[in-house]
Amino acid sequence: MFFVLSKTVALLLLPSNFLLGLGLAGVGLMMTRCKRSGAFMAAASLVLLAAASLPPVGDLLSRPLENRFPAWDASRGAPDGIVVLGGAIASGLSLEHGEPVIGDSGARIVAMARLANAYPSARIVYSGGDASLFGNEPPETNYVGPLLDYFGIPRARVVLESRSRNTAENAAYTKDLIKPKAGERWLLVTSAQHMPRAIGSFRKIAFPIEAYPVSWRTERTLMSNRTIANRLARVDAATSEWIALFAYWLTGKTAERFPSQ
Repeated sequence: MFFVLSKTVALLLLPSNFLLGLGLAGVGLMMTRCKRSGAFMAAASLVLLAAASLPPVGDLLSRPLENRFPAWDASRGAPDGIVVLGGAIASGLSLEHGEPVIGDSGARIVAMARLANAYPSARIVYSGGDASLFGNEPPETNYVGPLLDYFGIPRARVVLESRSRNTAENAAYTKDLIKPKAGERWLLVTSAQHMPRAIGSFRKIAFPIEAYPVSWRTERTLMSNRTIANRLARVDAATSEWIALFAYWLTGKTAERFPSQ
């Protein structure tokens, strides 16, 4: 049930979807006896959409998430293992085109290759199954092999976890698969914005792991030049992560409301 709700209700709550729905509902009401209410709803949706597209909004929502965990300090020594979370490969498009298609979180794949070369003795796990609502797409792990070939990394070096559909399952299935030993140091590679929820999920199941954030989206300046569509997309992405973080805490999938270093 949690998985289904995360793919439906959460999608409807995204600012762009919610405000568009509010505006359409308002236009519909304007054709009935509730014209005044409909006009108010339509106007409110337009004003709020305009406000959400202002340059600082998305960055202000994203920055606390991205800055929660600093970049990993390599001076602490070599890790025993590396966990790379899925979300970097568009499995549906990959199936359609017959080759791996990398999405916005492709930096996770780049980090995997960089760390594999830097720490040849470290164990590596790529955790990513089919996260689609209806389970009708191939798992991401189906397309990791060719990418490893491109980077010159032996496929045998990377353990593939293909059952997980969300972050909580990434943590649980990965721990079950690799059975980390006490005292081992493991790195967790995922997008900086996603890191608090990911770390919280691993801590909840008593899997100590160190953050290796990638794919930062916010710049130092809050007034960077982006299109309205890009600004709305950034607001949606940050809002989605805040909603997910709260839902994970509320349902006990993370023991901390806002995990930190």
